[in-house]
Amino acid sequence: MSQSTVLVTGGAGYIGSHVVLQLRERGEQVIVLDNLVTGFRQAVLDTPLVVGDVGDRELVGRLLREHRIDTVLHFAAHTIVPESVRNPLKYYGNNTCSTRNLLQACAEHGVRHVVFSSTAAVYGILETGFASEDTQTAPINPYGTSKLMSEWMLRDLSQATPLRHVALRYFNVAGSDPAGRIGQSTREATLLIKVAAEAVVGKRPGLSMFGTDYPTPDGTGVRDYIHVSDLATAHLDALDYLRKGGVSTTLNCGYGHGYSVREVLQSVERIAGQRLEVREEPRRAGDPPVLVARAERIKQVLGWTPRLDDLDEIVRSSIAWERKLVAAPWS
Repeated sequence: MSQSTVLVTGGAGYIGSHVVLQLRERGEQVIVLDNLVTGFRQAVLDTPLVVGDVGDRELVGRLLREHRIDTVLHFAAHTIVPESVRNPLKYYGNNTCSTRNLLQACAEHGVRHVVFSSTAAVYGILETGFASEDTQTAPINPYGTSKLMSEWMLRDLSQATPLRHVALRYFNVAGSDPAGRIGQSTREATLLIKVAAEAVVGKRPGLSMFGTDYPTPDGTGVRDYIHVSDLATAHLDALDYLRKGGVSTTLNCGYGHGYSVREVLQSVERIAGQRLEVREEPRRAGDPPVLVARAERIKQVLGWTPRLDDLDEIVRSSIAWERKLVAAPWS
């Protein structure tokens, strides 16, 4: 195991904090950079935290130099799709321009490895509903486009310098640390399982089901839900792959199968032991009927082995964390 320090940008956020937890558990030296706009100090536990912006080249350069960092895991980003449509420049500024500044600092200070948090939103609307890494990218919102532009910058920088990278395209991330140490604490969340868990504990009066007339078995949209802890493990596997000399690559992060909105809500009601108040609403523009990963390549390339591929387990950890937040809210 390398003893060099790993810089995790956005490490106080939902996914980044779960990756930080696993890095620390295996003895890695970690520094978190997060501006805490959407992240939480509590999420990093006792990991050193620097409060600042990933687009601040002077700050990033100083951290890279002082801690002799050769590896960056980059999560810092805005992630709300509807907001990206309303305010595209916010997303291009933070997700793309700040990533460009980060990568320049990485190039100037000899960073060798970057693991990048990307998204299935780069694919857009899929004819079949299933995406492999070779599927043509055609994002339909500024969020997906901002992430794809960052992928392109990484690709080109990896071709021009010794830096190598892995871009991981997430599908629908859900769940929280099974041990209950940290969890999804996003304010004004929009993700289905998080929203449903909030309804269970009374933070919401109910929730909406957008679209019941899709060409799917029960008429509702189907998504590939991946447990955040399995996703975190994929980042550690990507880091190990790069340290062993692996070439730059892009990989899907999903389980390769999906659940419908109705199936998810049935699981929530079953685990919670209560009924939810669910409103049926028209389809939202841009929502595909099905979005599922072709996930064979990540297993072949990284040797990734998911351990929490179970909808009820994802839901159970989400509800348990929501109940913990009721007792002790994060601020």
